[in-house]
Amino acid sequence: MTGAAKTAGKQRGRPFEKGRSGNPSGRPQGSRNKVTLAVEELLDGQAETLTQKAVDMALDGDTTALRLCLERLCPPRKDRPVSFALPSIESSADAKDAMAALVTAVAGGDVTPTEAQTVAAVIEVQRRVMETEDHEKRLRALEEKGKPK
Repeated sequence: MTGAAKTAGKQRGRPFEKGRSGNPSGRPQGSRNKVTLAVEELLDGQAETLTQKAVDMALDGDTTALRLCLERLCPPRKDRPVSFALPSIESSADAKDAMAALVTAVAGGDVTPTEAQTVAAVIEVQRRVMETEDHEKRLRALEEKGKPK
């Protein structure tokens, strides 16, 4: 007996008409989770005491508390501005020069490989935009050339 045959009697079809949920107005905007509200109520007025306790535990050598305190003081950086000499990109040839400058920056240690990958993606998008624009110009020119006068 297949899996579908075993559950055939239990299946009941669509409970709601297509495109309409059981609660069309949805959850009220700005409403908060009950558990979050309960936790906030328990901790209300205790933030300073708890923070001091975490600091004391960190100073006593608790490595977990130390990591927690350090993460709050200096959170891990998700992204940073990348600064290096990048030539202006006006044509596909310029995109090639920009990629060469990027490789040089990685080789020199000015940019990490991960940052270079992100910048390279931006350069590639710019190149494709220019290529698409060039194709459109050529197509228009061919269409104009082929029109009877």
